[in-house]
Amino acid sequence: MADDGVWVGAHVADGTWIAVAFDRAGFDHAATFDGIGDLWFRYEDDAAAILVDVPIGLVEEAEGERECDELARTLVGPRADEIVAPPAREALRKRRYPVANRTHERATGVALSERAFELSETIATVDQLLREFSEARELLAAAHPEVAFLAFAGERMEHDRRTAGGYAERLRTLASIDRDAPPAVQSAAEAMDDAPVTVADVLDAVALAYTALPHEGRLRSLPPRPPLDDNGLPMQIVYRADAALVEPTA
Repeated sequence: MADDGVWVGAHVADGTWIAVAFDRAGFDHAATFDGIGDLWFRYEDDAAAILVDVPIGLVEEAEGERECDELARTLVGPRADEIVAPPAREALRKRRYPVANRTHERATGVALSERAFELSETIATVDQLLREFSEARELLAAAHPEVAFLAFAGERMEHDRRTAGGYAERLRTLASIDRDAPPAVQSAAEAMDDAPVTVADVLDAVALAYTALPHEGRLRSLPPRPPLDDNGLPMQIVYRADAALVEPTA
């Protein structure tokens, strides 16, 4: 990843991509996009890093679930249902849930969630972008807001992200790493105009942008030594913290 430009966090909500960008001085701008392709072409020349909350790296036949998803669920505890394990690569191509579920279960040994199936097209477009544009592999990585907030706070979020309590604790967490975080969230929310997104979605995008932005702590990987899928894409969730959430295994 580059050392200058803008650091982008991108959260997708019901097909709308929310991008929040920081530069060295702080919040730069926020924008929405209809797809990952539009987002990529906007930032390919300007971004130092782009973190997306869409899984990157897919399992193939009989490989089991991704380790990063299993670790993330354990770490976030009560918020584990927010961690969506992607369909196995072959299941990603199926258009009907029962067929996709059978295919995924053969590859992983567990059922495919309907939420994961609903995200199939989004996951597939990100996967295609990374396979077609080698330069995208240098800038894009997968993150997850719940893991990001956990890493920043040093503890699990207690409340659902869609509740008032969830908003308050997440905003406090961001303010603990940057006193300018609350106005950054407000500016990002104001930039959404009439886009069909919620404040929780904006907070998630801001958290990913702060994860991408070089500041306290370092960018780490869950798991620490991520395996690669058959296309050479790392199956990981990145986060920023002083100390690792999970120590490497021998």
